[in-house]
Amino acid sequence: MIFLKAPWEIEKMRRSNAIVAEILAALREAIRPGMATLELNILAEKLCAKKGAKPAFKGYRGYPFSLCVSVNEAVVHGFPSERKLKEGDIVSLDFGVLLDGYYGDAAITVPVGKVSKRAERLLRVTEEALYKGIEQARAGHHLYDISAAIQRHAESHGYAVVRQFVGHGIGRALHEDPQVPNFGKPGRGIKLKAGMVLAIEPMVNEGTYEVEILADGWTAVTKDRKLSAHFEHTVAITENGPEILSKV
Repeated sequence: MIFLKAPWEIEKMRRSNAIVAEILAALREAIRPGMATLELNILAEKLCAKKGAKPAFKGYRGYPFSLCVSVNEAVVHGFPSERKLKEGDIVSLDFGVLLDGYYGDAAITVPVGKVSKRAERLLRVTEEALYKGIEQARAGHHLYDISAAIQRHAESHGYAVVRQFVGHGIGRALHEDPQVPNFGKPGRGIKLKAGMVLAIEPMVNEGTYEVEILADGWTAVTKDRKLSAHFEHTVAITENGPEILSKV
């Protein structure tokens, strides 16, 4: 079931997503070579507590951390650990909070120090694909207009979009209907309506779109171990077009 949010609910989600955006910005600034990814999780939890919010992911379906940290070939759901980041790594940071009954959720992929031109290009194209999708999140459009815009942009640059993981509705639950794939044909899927709030999150791979899950049961990596990038915003569909709630 798809829940349309009232303006007052979107206002609550604007506050929860603002916290997510601020924390992701702080994590981006903190990242440096030699840092353990677990330090990022600790920092995210401290900042979340200061804001009076609850980490959304910790304990969700058994996930043991507050932050997902996915390095290089890891696509999503990577565990923070004692692993030290190296110059040239790229790191996906996926974070969510629960505040006053409503969730916020967003993700960024950031460079560690100076990265290769190929890594820079992957990050740029993936973030561009996110905004291409957001542009289609309009009342009267179809759900897969978002999906097709993301796929078209990524594939036009020679990349592949992950099929196994998708975006989602969000509100009182972290994951609500509808699912938002990053691939599909335009003009298909449900009609979008004002009041829908969607977490749009392209995951784009250098090589194959295929992924596999590591032994921890969570971390998804590219099957060919090539690089992957992930960006996400929570977006409200309004009568005046898409509004990004998780933007600083």
